[in-house]
Amino acid sequence: MSIRHKVKVRGGAAVAVAAVLALTLAGCGGGDEKPKEPQKSDTSKNQGSGSPKAAPSADKSSAPLDVIATAQGPAGIMLEINSAERDADGYLTVSGQFKNTASAAFVKTQPWNGEEKNASPASVAGATLVDTAGKKRYYVLRDTEGRCACTTGLMRIGAGETVPFFAQFPAPPTTTTEVVFGLPTFATATVKISG
Repeated sequence: MSIRHKVKVRGGAAVAVAAVLALTLAGCGGGDEKPKEPQKSDTSKNQGSGSPKAAPSADKSSAPLDVIATAQGPAGIMLEINSAERDADGYLTVSGQFKNTASAAFVKTQPWNGEEKNASPASVAGATLVDTAGKKRYYVLRDTEGRCACTTGLMRIGAGETVPFFAQFPAPPTTTTEVVFGLPTFATATVKISG
């Protein structure tokens, strides 16, 4: 077999792998498997699925969101937490935003994944909650395929840009009224739970 023939075979194999990967990823984006978004007015209307729900996205036309906690990160990145809502299904959703106060784009988001390398890259899967009173740590929920119930696709935050995020956890006991939110490379922040 000549070298030229081997190159053609490898090139064809690469094209075949790329095509299969593209079809697989396109199939993963199916509409029925996406978590439902809770409405701010009444989260109990979206119950019954038993699966984690996506946090509401920030509405750019509404008034500024209340900030209940902040944490300073590297290179001018600020983490603002707007809510930590417990729902009747036993989930606690932390929502907020990243603000890049620097004059340059921020691209060092990989540590935010935590130990997650495959199922949820470029995410906030490394976030944790600590119930100091109950002496328990909570990790971001995962679906049956290992994908986090959190914001993904965080590869770049432009200078002056604000990017919303959410992370969903198992809810601590109802007697717990505040938790400590942690995300790699950020200072921790104490957050009051609502709901």
